[in-house]
Order: sequence, then structure tokens, then C-alpha cells
Amino acid sequence: MQKLMGSHLTLADIISTVEFNHTGELLATGDKGGRVVIFQREQESKNQVHRRGEYNVYSTFQSHEPEFDYLKSLEIEEKINKIRWLPQQNAAYFLLSTNDKTVKLWKVSERDKRPEGYNLKDEEGRLRDPATITTLRVPVLRPMDLMVEATPRRVFANAHTYHINSISVNSDYETYMSADDLRINLWNFEITNQSFNIVDIKPANMEELTEVITAAEFHPHHCNTFVYSSSKGTIRLCDMRASALCDRHTKFFEEPEDPSNRSFFSEIISSISDVKFSHSGRYIMTRDYLTVKVWDLNMENRPIETYQVHDYLRSKLCSLYENDCIFDKFECVWNGSDSVIMTGSYNNFFRMFDRNTKRDVTLEASRENSKPRAILKPRKVCVGGKRRKDEISVDSLDFSKKILHTAWHPSENIIAVAATNNLYIFQDKVN
Repeated sequence: MQKLMGSHLTLADIISTVEFNHTGELLATGDKGGRVVIFQREQESKNQVHRRGEYNVYSTFQSHEPEFDYLKSLEIEEKINKIRWLPQQNAAYFLLSTNDKTVKLWKVSERDKRPEGYNLKDEEGRLRDPATITTLRVPVLRPMDLMVEATPRRVFANAHTYHINSISVNSDYETYMSADDLRINLWNFEITNQSFNIVDIKPANMEELTEVITAAEFHPHHCNTFVYSSSKGTIRLCDMRASALCDRHTKFFEEPEDPSNRSFFSEIISSISDVKFSHSGRYIMTRDYLTVKVWDLNMENRPIETYQVHDYLRSKLCSLYENDCIFDKFECVWNGSDSVIMTGSYNNFFRMFDRNTKRDVTLEASRENSKPRAILKPRKVCVGGKRRKDEISVDSLDFSKKILHTAWHPSENIIAVAATNNLYIFQDKVN
């Protein structure tokens, strides 16, 4: 267990996205202040075997700044909504980061040498008078302290009228998509001044608007396939080979509603806050307010697995509506082998569900148990009746402490959990 960030809370420090790169050696977080912090995993050394797996700050940079749209009189906040890594092709790393309106492609690279001995410039970089140059020097590279530089290589702007909620890199690594409430755009990494609109659900008359896009993701292996989820609790799978505008879906996943569960809040809690393909590409996982569902791509009429995240909140929906918590957008992630899924809850709790054994566990990411190498104790919530001593009552849960963003290492049992302005890293017990 390792706690990486956070002390006293300022709004700008609240973590808004967490993402491992494809090897798991780097971990990026974005925050409400528009910053991206990248952590790098320590390499194992002979004398400090147990330190392997610790992540330390590698690079920090300001990705987005607050802006103002003068035409619409709207402030555009700098908060980073999503980060997505590109697979590494050379010594540098590339990642996409987005706020509500603009996606940027960042290059993160190392410099440990600097050129010296220019002919036309002096050592401070000032231009020399050509008349004073009488000899020709060969510039040389001299070693220097390691510097990690982040430079914006592309800025993809002015393509979204509404707020961007998702970005997803295609498996062809040439294109990516960005989704907002009503439209999904396809971009080429090399072209910043135009994108291709592949989904548009905006009605001609906005008064007829009944649903919005909440999340979208490309298939991990098939570059023509993607899914997007909606606020009505449905998932659409689209195939870009079928037509240029993917308004007609190829598959439509929806679970019929149980009439006995119908309530005033049914529509709100059925809205999907996150959708993720499994690494294998065979399943999709969706998260709504109370549950996580796993769908088989070959079966559209109902999910093959449903996991209750915090069913004890069903009786509390009224107060959760009043304090706006019912609109919280929880994310969900797969482990590297698609056998375990993880998602967050309130009171700094997060949940894990083992798909094979059907066992589940509630763990807590908090200061109290954040001593290095402390072992996490499972937590239990009691719903009325007599409370056991190690249980926590549903009425004493803290709804201001919520775990919305988590990430799982692509191949190992290492997880990153963002609890407001703190980032926790937990890993399997190592002897």
C-alpha cells in the first residue's frame, strides 16, 4: 500500500482521472486544476528488493488552462476529464488528455545530454557577430542531469458543442474518438483541424431530447467496432464498416426493467456512468448507480452477470437525490485477465468482484489504514438491526468521500485508487 498525493484539500487538487500505461510502468493522474502528474515505477535493486512496485513522481505538467468562450459567455474549466495512453513506439511516451472541449496529445520525453560548442551562438544562446567567427567548431553533446519534458504535439479543438466525457484510442493507433453528450467524433492523430462525426443523436428539436451519451470506447482488437452507453441504461455497439454515420447501431444491449423495482428514481439510477470492453474483447462491463453488469457481446437481451455495489443505498435514494450524490459518475475497471472487476463507492470504499468464485470484498482507501505495507481489512456495512463491532452503519457513511476513479495494472495485481485528492496504490502482499 502506498499513498502518493494529497494533504490539505483545495478544489484544484481533486483527482479527476487515473490511468496506467500499456506496460504499467507509468501511472498518470489528471486533476481539477488541469494538471497531469505521471508516476514511474521503481526498478528493483538488489539491496532494496521490497521497494519494487513503488511509484514515484516522474513528471508534472499543466495540461489545460481555464478558458472563456466569449460567444456563449461560458467558462471552460481546466479539469482533466480523461487521460488515455498510446502504446510506446520509441523512447518517448505519448498520452491524450482532455477537458470539456479540447483534446491534447502530449509527448513526454527524457533529456540527459545537452549540445555545446555552437558556432553562431555563445554558451548563453546569444547570437554571435559573424565577423568574430574565425574558426569552425564541431558541437558536442555533454551529459547533464536527467530532465523529463512534456510538450504538446497536437491540439484537437473546436469540434465539440457539448462537454467531452470520453476519449478512446483505436486499436489501429492512427485514430481515436472523442464523445460528448450528443455526438462522437473520429480523429486522425496527424490531423487537428478536422474530425469526422460518426454518431449524432441530437434531435432536430432539443425539447424532444430524451437521452444523452454517457461514455464510449473502441473495441480492443477490432478497429471498426465501438460501443457507447446512454443515460437511459442502454448500450449500442456500432460498426464503422456498415455506414459512415453510425446512427443505426449493430447491436443494442438493454435489460428489461423489473416492474417490482420501479420507483421515482428508476431512470436516474439506470443511467450508465462507464462502459469498458474486457481485454479479451468478448465482454462489456457497465456501471450504473447501484450495480456493475457484465454483458456478452453475443447476447443483447440481458447481462450475464450483475453485481450489487451498494444495494443498501436503495432505501436512501431520496436523500442521495437531495444532496445530488445520485448523479455521481462511478467508473469501473477489469483486472489484466478479466477475472476480477473493481469499482468505487462512498465512505472511501471500493468493491472487488471475482467473476470465477463469485466472492466479493469491500475495501477502504483512507488515511487511517494508509501505513506503508498495511494489510487492508475487508469492511462490512450493516443495514439496520443489530450492528456488529466491526461493521459500519449505513447511516454513518460519509457521502462526501467517494471513489469515482480507479485503475488496474495491465498485468499485475496493482491497483490505483483516487480518493478525492489522495492517490492510493495497493498491491498483492509480497513476502
